[in-house]
Amino acid sequence: MKIDQIEIERIRSKKGFLCDMDGVIYHGNRLLNGVKDFVDWLNRENKKYLFFTNSSEYTPRELQQKLIRLGIEVGEEHFYTSALATAAFIKNQAPEGRGCSAYVIGEAGLMNALYNAGIYMNDINPDYVVVGESRMGYNYQSILKAVKLVQKGAHLIGTNSDLTGPDEDGIIPACRAFMAPIELTTGKKAYYVGKPNPLMMRNGRRILGCSSEETAIIGDRMDTDIISGLEAEIDTILVLSGVSTRETVKEFSYAPNYIFDDIRFITANL
Repeated sequence: MKIDQIEIERIRSKKGFLCDMDGVIYHGNRLLNGVKDFVDWLNRENKKYLFFTNSSEYTPRELQQKLIRLGIEVGEEHFYTSALATAAFIKNQAPEGRGCSAYVIGEAGLMNALYNAGIYMNDINPDYVVVGESRMGYNYQSILKAVKLVQKGAHLIGTNSDLTGPDEDGIIPACRAFMAPIELTTGKKAYYVGKPNPLMMRNGRRILGCSSEETAIIGDRMDTDIISGLEAEIDTILVLSGVSTRETVKEFSYAPNYIFDDIRFITANL
């Protein structure tokens, strides 16, 4: 058996998988090669898995419906977003017995996650200003409001620290780009909950109920997926179907455990 096949069998033996979405499962509305076989394999082998995304725009149900449109059927329980991680973090930070409130720049995925965690909306004197990706709600007025509230003492939270993200037509701005004018104007640094913060990775592993040794993350970004996996002490698998190449990997002072062209490696030769 070749060494690469030994590595693949070692990966296949994992009980739990945390799988990034953008650049691993799809680009925009285009399903990537090998994804259907991969999901079929996860279900056939009774693997525990979560589709992870730093995007806070969509609810698990919306992500589920997107995959259905792309030909993949999985339950809502298999999706975990930075919005859910952010809501869980803020809920845990709130003083016991007292709720908390937030002024939010974001879409339905973030609003719903906060609401379901018992965090109510407040644009007068919130405990938090929370910023996620937003195609409709992000404008000059919302930036001004956020700046004023932070200056009054609201804590600044970002759903993730991605500066850019992949799209069918190329690279688009992500959360940290939206956050930049608020940070620069107020002089306050946001706390970012999503990847590469290992907090989100640990939350996902707890949801799966798997140990670090039993879990692997599959992602396409060195600066989020791979570093957060390393810091959470789980095996890291980089696929080159997103933003990374073998050349860009060399720019980092750390390395993934495995590198493959795309997700097809798991089901190859089965």
